[in-house]
Amino acid sequence: MSVERNTKIRLTHVSKKFANRKNGPRLVLEDINLEVGENEFLVLLGAGQVGKTVLLDLIAGLDTDYQGEISFVDRERKISDMGIVFQRYALFPWKTVLENVEMNQKFRGMEKKERLEKAKAYLKLVGLEGFENHYPHQISGGMKQRTAIARAFAGESDILLLDEPFGALDAQTRYQMEEELLRIWQEEKRTVIFVTNNIEEAIFLGDRILLLEGSPARIKKEYIPQLERPRSYTDQGFLKLRNTIANDFTLVL
Repeated sequence: MSVERNTKIRLTHVSKKFANRKNGPRLVLEDINLEVGENEFLVLLGAGQVGKTVLLDLIAGLDTDYQGEISFVDRERKISDMGIVFQRYALFPWKTVLENVEMNQKFRGMEKKERLEKAKAYLKLVGLEGFENHYPHQISGGMKQRTAIARAFAGESDILLLDEPFGALDAQTRYQMEEELLRIWQEEKRTVIFVTNNIEEAIFLGDRILLLEGSPARIKKEYIPQLERPRSYTDQGFLKLRNTIANDFTLVL
């Protein structure tokens, strides 16, 4: 069953254009209206290039050139106050894996001993124990992304924005990271906005799923999985919802 939540983030009539010298401005997002509840796990689902990442960048404050309003109900919007994981690794190449993970807490003035303990704990969580002193060029792409995920977790923000964070991982590690993300979310009560183009991942993770479609993109449909946690990919209810979304999703492609 759905849970009533206090609103954490609100988007009102948000639209986004990109400049195009040849054909004039191109509208990418049109009239996006949504509210994200406190401690909600919201999934933005859609085909590639539909504008999911653009929308996440607007919420994060990485792009401030848009129409409409984005507000955080109980706080000022600051990039430094959010845990963000990009599709690409976004690591500091001159810093070790451990130094990358502890970076947010260092900026916040946390004592060195405490932040190192937290960084090591989250590296263990994502399966990178023993790689603390490696540099990004010394590890694989999947390991780089796990480092970025550990950094977002270690920042202990109450808002996590994740842009297809598991896409570069192998299937087994991806499934493990989905489970760990849910565990952290359930234990530590964070608000999560998660971008994916994977229907099964959306159902496995989401309290609520918003399907984006079109050019410009709009919110086509909302789904609220009526499934108990932990969820199973082979459960009949899971498969039924997957087929329902797949039928809608096919019309978008």
